[in-house]
Formats: sequence, structure tokens, C-alpha cells
Amino acid sequence: MAESQGPSDQQGSPETQNISNTVVRIYKEMFGRGPMKARTNYAGPDTIVSTMENTMTPAERSMAEAGEHHRLRDVRLYFQHGSQAEFRTAIERITGRKVRAFVSGMDVEMDVATQVFYMEPLTSG
Repeated sequence: MAESQGPSDQQGSPETQNISNTVVRIYKEMFGRGPMKARTNYAGPDTIVSTMENTMTPAERSMAEAGEHHRLRDVRLYFQHGSQAEFRTAIERITGRKVRAFVSGMDVEMDVATQVFYMEPLTSG
């Protein structure tokens, strides 16, 4: 289900695969179903982007079809914000690094959601 790509491994690293699987699990717990497609990539050394597709529940699809895009985004962001501690804790456990910022968004017309994790920079030496 989940696919991933790490910074140096185009086929995906165990870490990014683990992040994708974890994000899918959290989505399943939050919404009763997980995304049909998930991918995690590093966007530079300190930014992790997890993108999910086909995440909406049947009720959310009905809202989107009725043109209730703003309401749907509000509801989604409410739940994602409420679960931000779970997202942060999971990413910190997997990476061994502290998440300094977490941003969640969704394109309700295309049913694409993204979680962006901004990590504390790695310290050298």
C-alpha cells in the first residue's frame, strides 16, 4: 500500500517506508480507513513530506460532491490538528530526531493529503 523514497535511495528506505506505514495507520485510526496510496520523501536534510491519496471516507466524498470543500477542509484539519501529538511522536520515534514543526493540508477536490514534518537540524560533531 505505502510506497516511499528516501533522500539517497530511489526505491525507498526502511525509514521512509516505516513513516508511510505509520501515517497510514494513524489515518485508519482517525478516519476509519486509510489512504489507498502513500509516499514519504525527504525534501532536504530536515524536511519530511508524506503524501496520501484517496483518503476520504464516503461521507467526506459526499461533502466534496456537494461543494462543501471549505467545511471538509475544516473538519479534516480539526482531526489532523487533534492528532498532531501522535504524528509528532511517531516521526520522532522512527527518525530519532525532534519534530520542530508539523503542517497538514489537503486538496479536497483531488483527494490528496500531505503531512510535512520539519525536523530539528542535525548537529555535527
